[in-house]
Amino acid sequence: MEVHVDRGRCAGSGLCMSYVPAVFDQSEDDGKVLLKAARPEPGTAAAVRGAAARCPAGAITLSGRDAPGGTDTRGR
Repeated sequence: MEVHVDRGRCAGSGLCMSYVPAVFDQSEDDGKVLLKAARPEPGTAAAVRGAAARCPAGAITLSGRDAPGGTDTRGR
């Protein structure tokens, strides 16, 4: 799985960071998402999918075989 974030769409809610702090961080400057790991450990896949699904701004997308549906979800 590969994680993609769109900082332009990010609302700065911090939900992603609270779900998977090993993958997401939040900028102290503007409060927007920062990606710590574009290719997270396999053990975090379910949590990353949950964070992407719950992102209020739709700023997190996933691609690769472990993404929802096993297909590229960029451009949802």
